[in-house]
Amino acid sequence: MLLIPAIDLKDNRVVRLFQGNYSQVTVYGENPLEYALFFEREGAKRIHLVDLEGAKKGFPCHKEVIVQIAKNLKIPIQVGGGIRTEEIVKFYLSSGVSQVILGTKAIEDFKWLKNITQLYPEKIIVSVDVRGEKIAVRGWLKTSEHFYLDVIKFLNECKLFAVILTLIEKDGTQKGVEIERLEKALRVSQNPIILAGGISSIEDLLTLKPYENEGLKGVIVGRALYEGTLDLRSALKVLSS
Repeated sequence: MLLIPAIDLKDNRVVRLFQGNYSQVTVYGENPLEYALFFEREGAKRIHLVDLEGAKKGFPCHKEVIVQIAKNLKIPIQVGGGIRTEEIVKFYLSSGVSQVILGTKAIEDFKWLKNITQLYPEKIIVSVDVRGEKIAVRGWLKTSEHFYLDVIKFLNECKLFAVILTLIEKDGTQKGVEIERLEKALRVSQNPIILAGGISSIEDLLTLKPYENEGLKGVIVGRALYEGTLDLRSALKVLSS
């Protein structure tokens, strides 16, 4: 099971939001590349990059920073935030990004999603960002009418690298993992799942590790790494043991 450090970008800085709230921002650093290189040196096998302003505005706002990171890292990076056209998908994939993460566009236009996954098989990740039982879109500012399990079932028809299941109520809170919605998602998904939201300790990782055999490909961790409640090297050792 992969442990994937998250680097969230806002104003070219490394930040974290609390439950996706743009008014509750904590700034952790001024140089995203330094953080990416640090995570690589510590042993991370993949990095999760999110253009927060891009997600909110509907188009990429940190292309230069992201491309710089992609060109300087040897490990794969996955990038999301404001990716809503084939042109942007193609740009990132041709610039060294390993997988692009689609959220709003994937949820609002299933036909387009199916087409883009046929053009770029295994290069697309869909982020299913869940608030309650429904999916949030447009930088999590709007809750759609789509139930997350219905969408995950539909995604079985697409050639995805993975599905990210983000539990918004847990995101950025460091309050531990929630198993109920994860178990439901794993039961219906034929795509691997990456979990995001609430992971804060070695104990959380030990709770999640048994689900690796049921399709849990990895976990995304942000605030816990920045605030020191989870040591990356120690966590990686636990997951590889």
